[in-house]
Formats: sequence, structure tokens, C-alpha cells
Amino acid sequence: MSNLDKHRYLLLGTLKKNGDYVDTPVWFAKDGNTLYMFSTGDAGKVKRLRNFNDARVAPCTVSGKSLGEFSAAKAELINDDAGQAEAHRQLIKKYGWQMRLLDVGARLAGRIRSRAFIKAEL
Repeated sequence: MSNLDKHRYLLLGTLKKNGDYVDTPVWFAKDGNTLYMFSTGDAGKVKRLRNFNDARVAPCTVSGKSLGEFSAAKAELINDDAGQAEAHRQLIKKYGWQMRLLDVGARLAGRIRSRAFIKAEL
């Protein structure tokens, strides 16, 4: 899925227990066949990823309108410090000052430690 590089948003579909996908627009950074994303730790997608690692991804608009076909992916929460640092580095590399501004806001709100990083393999 090489065309993801030109997009700013990704539709991440995570699997519910009933077999349906819930699609959510997220920021992402791509490094080879690996996608890095982040979310608040109590978000639904994070809870669903604790149950299932099957996911689907497609490029999208900021509002979540799909701009292409979905591709299957295996997603997981990144639990180690080195993996989280790499995900954060990749996101800063792509979004620059915007990601840093979100970091400042998360620190001020006291939510930086509850942030969850996600890795998906295409």
C-alpha cells in the first residue's frame, strides 16, 4: 500500500467482538510496511486492540471519508519504551510542529502518560 505516503490521515478499522469493524481516522506515520499511530489510552480502538489484532486500513480525509480500498493489517499496542519512542519519532518526522503542539497540550492536560501507541504491519 505505497500510496499511503501521500496522505495525512488513515482510517484504522478495529474489530469488535461481534465481528464488525469500527473505522476511526487517525494520524499515522509509515516506515516500510509498518504503520505507527497514537491515541488516548482509554479510546475504543485501544480497548478493541487488546482483544483482537486483526485490523484494516485505508487512506481517508480528516473526517473519516475513505479515499481508497481497505488493506488487511495486524495491529498491536506498543508496550515497550523503545517501541513507543520509535513510534513517536516517526510521527514527529511526519507531522513536525503539529505533533509537538499536541504533545504540549497532552502534557498540560496531564494525559501524556495515558497515550497509547499502535503499530500495524501491512
